[in-house]
Amino acid sequence: MTHVVEPVVYDVVVIGAGPVGENVADRARAAGLSTAIVESELIGGECSYWACMPSKALLRPVVARADARRVPGLAGAVQGPLDTAAVLAHRDAYASHWKDDGQVAWLEGIGADIYRGHGRLTGTKAVAVTAPDGTEHRLTARHAVAVCTGSRAVVPGLPGIDGARPWTSREATSAKEVPGRLAVVGGGVVGVEMATVWGGLGAEITMLVRGKGLLPRMEPFAGELVAEALTEAGADIRTGVSVTSVRRGDPDGPVTVELDNGERVEADEVLFATGRAPRTDDLGLETVGLKPGSWLTVDDSCRVEGTTWLYAVGDVNHRALLTHQGKYQARISGAAIAARAQGVPLREDDRWGPYAATADHAAVPQVVFTDPEAASVGLTLAEAERAGHRVRAVDHDLGAVAGAGLYADGYRGRARMVVDLDREILLGVTFVGPGIGELLHSATVAVAGEVPLDRLWHAVPAYPTISEIWLRLLETYRG
Repeated sequence: MTHVVEPVVYDVVVIGAGPVGENVADRARAAGLSTAIVESELIGGECSYWACMPSKALLRPVVARADARRVPGLAGAVQGPLDTAAVLAHRDAYASHWKDDGQVAWLEGIGADIYRGHGRLTGTKAVAVTAPDGTEHRLTARHAVAVCTGSRAVVPGLPGIDGARPWTSREATSAKEVPGRLAVVGGGVVGVEMATVWGGLGAEITMLVRGKGLLPRMEPFAGELVAEALTEAGADIRTGVSVTSVRRGDPDGPVTVELDNGERVEADEVLFATGRAPRTDDLGLETVGLKPGSWLTVDDSCRVEGTTWLYAVGDVNHRALLTHQGKYQARISGAAIAARAQGVPLREDDRWGPYAATADHAAVPQVVFTDPEAASVGLTLAEAERAGHRVRAVDHDLGAVAGAGLYADGYRGRARMVVDLDREILLGVTFVGPGIGELLHSATVAVAGEVPLDRLWHAVPAYPTISEIWLRLLETYRG
């Protein structure tokens, strides 16, 4: 029998305790609002245990070895295989061994009340939490409920898929041993990063990509350069193909992937990196007039359209499925919730103000941690043209910069800035090459700050660094 606990009232109730929910709770508590946070899995969410942290811990030694192999005097010392056990142990440490004690302590330290269990809306400003032992907690929010439940990997309903036990991003980042052969379905960020990881640890990689190339949401040259490097590392990349069925006859045996062109690929494991869906299917959305399982449409303060009290922050609003962008939205929405609770009017016309997540539209940064790295912020050339801007793309060979040549022998890379010709500001920037991830924030500042190119000319890059690419791009633009 379900035991129902006496209802409790909070100023703010947050459903989902990943990085996004944690940040909403932090902002609410900093404003003096009482806050409850609900989580059905590990406090810290997808990023901490199955995405950002473990994947980057796995990628770092693979990419570092690749960089070292391009440095004279060092290359000969790093030709052997990686220490797989050490790499996996490093990953385990960065995933906190899938224990959330540290994250729990942090939330308790800011004064948020944690409810373990499955949270569902039961009406306006009302949340029911079913704990693992069956106890039901009924929470009411005075001011706001924030849905921060994130997204899950989508596995297509193909023939044989259930018995094939396919990997998703979770299995790919938490696997305990290296598969001999790994088939990767999908050519997006998860696909290329996991191909880099497991190929670097010795797996034979076959990539099965429905589209024309890799990283389709970035500038075309990004996917081309990453594909070249993966191919040189031994990956078999097949584009323009679709999977029609997946079968694993023996539970301990290989998996067979059938393609629409009649070919078959045999592997020890198959990873489906084919998209994400919102975790809103069992959230009680129907009790407040919304569709279960849907992405939640929000305004720039992350408040769900048609409501005055419900916020959807992070992946669930489908604006930018990136942890850092979700945390940015959390800072914005947390400030908006606090302001509205205190009766502070929000200026609707303040585009870059404290209550508007404008960067979701204009300045989303992303780094793909492959070898070479690919990084971008803002609009691609095609996106800018579709949006009706009068633009010019300015390209430059990253390998021609002195700092890049010093970074690695035979450095290959490319940079592009997309210039708004009417305002002479940057709408987007893309870098591809070894070690360029830390270069991206300079581009993010330029794009988010709408820095005029005439002023950017006075931002002098240190010599000899890869950052000198900025001078070369501006020189190319000015002719």
